[in-house]
Amino acid sequence: MKTVNQTFPLDELDIKILAALQRNGRITKAALAEDIGLSTSPCWNRLKRLEDAGYIKSYCAEINFKKLAPVTEIWTQMVLSNHRLVDLEKFEKIVQPIVNISECWGIGGEPDYLLKFVVSDIDHYERLIRSLLHEGVGIERYYTYIVTKTVKHSIQPPLKEFLTSP
Repeated sequence: MKTVNQTFPLDELDIKILAALQRNGRITKAALAEDIGLSTSPCWNRLKRLEDAGYIKSYCAEINFKKLAPVTEIWTQMVLSNHRLVDLEKFEKIVQPIVNISECWGIGGEPDYLLKFVVSDIDHYERLIRSLLHEGVGIERYYTYIVTKTVKHSIQPPLKEFLTSP
């Protein structure tokens, strides 16, 4: 998907398209057009414009990994010993290719980062942590939180409610 990053104000039809795709990314173009009350061609043109402008990041399926194999989710808070730009960039560069880190958030205050690990078991997590410590990225300390139960999980907030909240 090509991103031009040309921002433009969204009108009600654009928001309807985005909300419909958020509910069902596999909706057909004809069903999308019917859902928002447009004919297929204008709906398709709007969809392409939203994609090109970067309003739609991707189309994907959320896979239930627990159906495939044993999976353990672990949240980890990381505190770095130094906060120079070079240290932050080094840490961020090291975690990028680690496929078992599904999310990494730089956050304000302490800790510096919040990471989500998706691993086969605790031993797998421990090996990953040891490899990070071995990399010398300046981890001062870290805190581990093992997910025992998912109470609520949603990929994104509902678009309509987000755009209309005060």
